[in-house]
Amino acid sequence: MSRKTVFSSVDLPEHLGASIAASKGSSSERPYSSEGCLHRIIYNSSDLIGGEQIQKEQWISSLTSGYARLRADPAIGRSFEGELRIVRARDVSVGTIHGTVKSISRTPEDIAAQGTNNVVLLLNAGHSPLSVDQSGRSVDLSPGASVLVEQSAPSIIRVSDGQCCLIAVQTDRERVRQRYAGFEDRLMTVVSGSMMINALVRAYVGVLADEKEAESQPTMQFVADHIADLIAATASIAAPVTAHDNADARGLRAVRTQAILTRIRGGFANPGISAQGVAKELGLSARYVQDLLQETGISFSERVLEQRLQGARKMLSQRHNDAMRISEIALMNGFSDVSYFNRCFRRRFGQTPTSVR
Repeated sequence: MSRKTVFSSVDLPEHLGASIAASKGSSSERPYSSEGCLHRIIYNSSDLIGGEQIQKEQWISSLTSGYARLRADPAIGRSFEGELRIVRARDVSVGTIHGTVKSISRTPEDIAAQGTNNVVLLLNAGHSPLSVDQSGRSVDLSPGASVLVEQSAPSIIRVSDGQCCLIAVQTDRERVRQRYAGFEDRLMTVVSGSMMINALVRAYVGVLADEKEAESQPTMQFVADHIADLIAATASIAAPVTAHDNADARGLRAVRTQAILTRIRGGFANPGISAQGVAKELGLSARYVQDLLQETGISFSERVLEQRLQGARKMLSQRHNDAMRISEIALMNGFSDVSYFNRCFRRRFGQTPTSVR
């Protein structure tokens, strides 16, 4: 696989282009037709200046802030490598991610920043299983298998061995609907790796992601149509998701959310309470815990802070606690810094702890 970094001026955010040019001395830009019908980005961590840690931080930061609006968590205890390839033809795009990461996620903030409503076909092009979580459902992707997801909903992809090899093919929702009206019933349904459609997707992406000169504009129009056809065809052969499946998924998600809230209410006074700790208690991932709470509109840390402030306010207003110092009450409710407690308390209630007492 080529190590050359190629950027399209259309796709590369201005601030990223400047930062990468500064780190490399210059950025390499391939000439394209004036019609701008095909754009490629190849972004490899090994092309970045600096040691492995710096390369890792730069690669992950750029992935989050501009290239794909994705968040990657590097695998622990493994030498880091990362390569992203994106090819865009009209209103469709294909991409590949190779890297030593344990998860790739898309948050509500990423969705809001990008503002797209695309349908995405994810295909496990590696040798190890992946899992995909979205909208209360979780599916496992064996090597070669694929699944259809929405770009407008938070998602997380977990990599079993920290060696990710993923293909993503996407286009606008309406383009898919024009080809297969029932595709929304097939979201989050796995298409087996043995199905020919997955082999066709891999072959198509392999050709487009290769470093070749752009074809003519009419050719690219056919390419865009074919990619949309492949996504619709994949949806058409997936077994439909039943109402019972959706109800079960929503019910399980609700139960897990309540379990998390119960842990927060019972443990907020512990200064060490964390999403990681609660996730471990419940047998979930920390990212999944955060995602569940984000759907309620209040994050983990915000809920913990609210519980602590309410607990402190209640104690301050009770006569039998008059002999206790404010610092003791703050400590009993999980605050280790009295100054921080005072600032948060006043901001939340518009009064100081002393005035409430």
